[in-house]
Amino acid sequence: MTEEQISKFEAFAQKCMDADNAVGMAVAVVDREGKTRYEKMFGLGDQERGAVIDENTIFGLASVTKSFTCLAIMQLAEQGILKIDDPVSKYIPEFTGSNQSAPVLIKHLMRHSGGYFPMSRILISDVAQDMGLDEAVVGDFAFNAALAQEGCRLVANRMDAQTNLLGAPGQYFSYFNDGYALLSDIIYRHGDCDSFAAYLDKHILKPLGMTRSGCDFVKPFKDPNHAALYVVEDGELRNTDYHEEAFVLNGGGAMKSTLKDMKKYVAMYLSHGKGLDGTQVATAETIAAMTSPQQAYNYVTDYGYGLNIKHLNGKTVVGHSGSLPGVSSNMLWCDEAGLGVIVLCNTMDVASEAIGEAAMNLALGFEPVNARYNFEACPWSENLMTAACGEYASTEGNRARLFLQDGQLMLESGSKAYPVIPISPSCGMVKKAISDMFIECIQDEARGVYGLRCGSRILPRVD
Repeated sequence: MTEEQISKFEAFAQKCMDADNAVGMAVAVVDREGKTRYEKMFGLGDQERGAVIDENTIFGLASVTKSFTCLAIMQLAEQGILKIDDPVSKYIPEFTGSNQSAPVLIKHLMRHSGGYFPMSRILISDVAQDMGLDEAVVGDFAFNAALAQEGCRLVANRMDAQTNLLGAPGQYFSYFNDGYALLSDIIYRHGDCDSFAAYLDKHILKPLGMTRSGCDFVKPFKDPNHAALYVVEDGELRNTDYHEEAFVLNGGGAMKSTLKDMKKYVAMYLSHGKGLDGTQVATAETIAAMTSPQQAYNYVTDYGYGLNIKHLNGKTVVGHSGSLPGVSSNMLWCDEAGLGVIVLCNTMDVASEAIGEAAMNLALGFEPVNARYNFEACPWSENLMTAACGEYASTEGNRARLFLQDGQLMLESGSKAYPVIPISPSCGMVKKAISDMFIECIQDEARGVYGLRCGSRILPRVD
């Protein structure tokens, strides 16, 4: 890494932070032996306290949690407790998959291909309130068995009630947090601990020496070295905590950690399942399965088990991002180079994936900021453009609209409209300020164009 490359990376990272009013961020590059090759702290951990960030500052991980969930499932598979090719209903009788055309398998949930459109989160605070549970009395919700059982019932019943299905199990990738909720319940029910959080602590965190990580909701905020959490609303920052928008089951996004602990976690993947002290938390075969393409995701990305797989400058890289109120995160590694990246930020909706990729390019000796994707134009047919125009939305809160403007296909997302660049007969690309987004028309003979892929999610047509 030259000083010039480092300067370019840090300018880009600061640009991303400024664009989204980020308060603080920690970035590190680590090698297979756990040695830090680069580290930089940006901004503050807490504006009000003027708290600086160090490698032990606790941040949220959000959806980076999904890799921990899949690792735990694969550990149970190694022990013969379950098979990922088994139906989910074998392990969670509350879930029947009754409206699906074929059984929903554990591996389908691990790769977001259960065949369901995204749904709004069932929130842990709402369920706890309905059950009359007070966290100050019953203890941290992450460890409450009654709450987990009720959450599983609610999630399973809601999935079974969905009749407007995306497709058959295994047919499409579409990000689906409810699936990871059920995976965490499988771990709770069939592991050797009385909660998902306790299982991760016993079988992943402690063996790796990740002593400042866990799924707790309350404990991190009592730690003197925690990052305050921020959300930007109408251009203004406000504080939040880990309960806001928290799913009732923890497998999709409940983990919190530090830069120091996450270095150990990424180094484990680079060492094919071994911790820094040689402790084997998973077999090399498990890590290979998790980090191999299992499901096509979008035009340039595949999904393994709880992990994305793509290419940067000809190198295969694996990782995941996360976003929740007060959290933007990314981890990324290149097995060939033996290098990994961690990005932890205490502000929501910051471009952590773009920052992570820039840091990986820096680590690999390339220009830190990738050139944008460029594909040969492949115009859509007039029939498809006309048929695709309309509104798409999920109960999760995502909404998009395709429309024609002077013959140009446009995507309205949020408060902005972007030209769609057609790159295959049914796929397109939208160039946003920091990164690119891929879209895809989902269609069949019976329903015509009934869904639109916008990034990681396929939204159902609503017009």
